[in-house]
Amino acid sequence: MPDKQSAVLPLTEKQRFEFNKLKKRLRRQVGEAIADYRMINDGDKVMVCLSGGKDSYTLLDILSSLKLNAPVSFDIVAVNLDQKQPGFPGHVLPQYLADSGVPFHIIEQDTYGVVKRVVPEGQTTCGLCSRLRRGALYRYASENGIDKIALGHHRDDILETFFLNLFHGGTLKAMAPKLLSDNSKHIVIRPLAYCKERDITEYARLRDFPLIPCNLCGSQPNLQRQAMKEMLREWDKRFPGRSDTIFGALKNVAPSHLADPNVFDFAHLDTLRSGKRGEADNGEGLDILGM
Repeated sequence: MPDKQSAVLPLTEKQRFEFNKLKKRLRRQVGEAIADYRMINDGDKVMVCLSGGKDSYTLLDILSSLKLNAPVSFDIVAVNLDQKQPGFPGHVLPQYLADSGVPFHIIEQDTYGVVKRVVPEGQTTCGLCSRLRRGALYRYASENGIDKIALGHHRDDILETFFLNLFHGGTLKAMAPKLLSDNSKHIVIRPLAYCKERDITEYARLRDFPLIPCNLCGSQPNLQRQAMKEMLREWDKRFPGRSDTIFGALKNVAPSHLADPNVFDFAHLDTLRSGKRGEADNGEGLDILGM
């Protein structure tokens, strides 16, 4: 995508300096995530799932910018799923993408009608909606030689998901920066994994992306996720850098110091022990017995 400075809001010299710093930071973080997890290989065809929100616009913009001088050659196609929600401005994304020069495809599928027909009134529609949306995108990927499916989840999404699973699901699980789909047919990547939401929000504002509201379906917001977002925001206010530390912990896991026997082989530790039964290693562990 051409770096269309005309798309940036009018800025003072100082604001433009700050914008360029922000763009460089996002480019660096996306580049680091791609390198750390080997998200994109030479010759890959990458499908960027574009919803019309700030995250997916930023993902497409930064990936398109990196593509110009990346050490590997890859192609990008932007794909949007028009779910036929009432009031969805179907002209916005095609016009934006045509102006930007990015190859794109709009999938038209009335998942909204299916969800409203199947889900009882008053219940959340998000679960079924996301499954239908994922199915449509996976199908397009299979039929069009897509190597990688890029989603716009960022660092804050990953942390919120971690705490949702911890507090409400009883699992130590977050969003993987790179994963294999359940049917083992698709590689899903999240190049914004190292990017903070506040940076993406500011970047999208300055780029003046034509954002499409995410509440057109009338579904209630995910109140539990919102609670996690507020918790992390409060922590960072009281303890600056805490979210950075927690995210760092997700990259620095010690399975032997957790408690899942399916992840670490506790049962056969005896076979790895050096020395004879009853012998202490260099006196370690004796002080606690008063010896």
